[in-house]
Amino acid sequence: MWTLALPGGARVAVVAAEWCDAFGVVTSGRVQLELRDGEPGPVLGRGAGFWLRGTGVRALRNPGRRTARVRIVTRRARTVRCSQHTSYASCRMMEEQHERHE
Repeated sequence: MWTLALPGGARVAVVAAEWCDAFGVVTSGRVQLELRDGEPGPVLGRGAGFWLRGTGVRALRNPGRRTARVRIVTRRARTVRCSQHTSYASCRMMEEQHERHE
């Protein structure tokens, strides 16, 4: 488990291969799902849960001004290394998992 913090107006890309088993729960603020075709999806508030696998979501966006937080739960640890092409959220998740296993 880890927490994704999205400052107001922030957007984080969802790369299907990196988020394939992720389940998110909005713990504060609001998060908008951006769909594969670029269209805005639903805005989820506190307590809303969502799967990313098979949903066509390509990004998570904070439509508000205050920081939104999403608790992300995955079944397995990531083994991919961070690079300039890896999204911030994926890098942060891998860092936190590495810290727990040290």
